Amino acid sequence: MEKIQCICVMRDLVRALSGLESQLEETYGVTLNEAMVLCSVGEDTVSAGSIISCTGMTASHASKTIRSAEDKGLLSRKLGEHDKRQMYFVLTRKGKNRLQHIKEQGIDVPEWLAALFAVQK
Repeated sequence: MEKIQCICVMRDLVRALSGLESQLEETYGVTLNEAMVLCSVGEDTVSAGSIISCTGMTASHASKTIRSAEDKGLLSRKLGEHDKRQMYFVLTRKGKNRLQHIKEQGIDVPEWLAALFAVQK
């Protein structure tokens, strides 16, 4: 693929993801990154490192997103039992409900992205 064509495809991808994020915010009140954090935590108790690994965010970006999810009452933090310096995160009841609602209701995936999601099945 020609390099400039690749950039144009990435532009289209970013535009499609932006549309998905707008839909998530309007429908569920969460950003795409917050939704990814909710999915990364799920029913587990996880460290920030685990969230970073799952989402691919930088530590700084993950920290801001985690804080935002906490501010919305979707996530809470707990001190580590063995190492009090370590923080662990769990979904609150509100966070579990929000994640369940997203799973049940879903989002409208733009046709352009639908093929990518079909490959992941």
